Amino acid sequence: MNRIVIREGVCDLCGTCVGVCPVDCMELTETRLHIDADRCILCEMCVEICPVDALELCDGRSV
Repeated sequence: MNRIVIREGVCDLCGTCVGVCPVDCMELTETRLHIDADRCILCEMCVEICPVDALELCDGRSV
C-alpha cells in the first residue's frame, strides 16, 4: 500500500506541507507531524513543496 512517509529527524516542522494539502490530512504539533493515511489521496503536493525533502512516497515494498 502506498503512503507518504515522514523522515523523522529531517522534518523541521515548518508546516509548509500542511498548508498545501488539499484534503487537510496533516496535523502539525510542536513536536511532530502526523499524516492521516486514511484521508491522504497521495497527490504528493507535500512531497514536492517540502524545503528539506522530509517527505517521500513509499510504495510499501521492502528493499
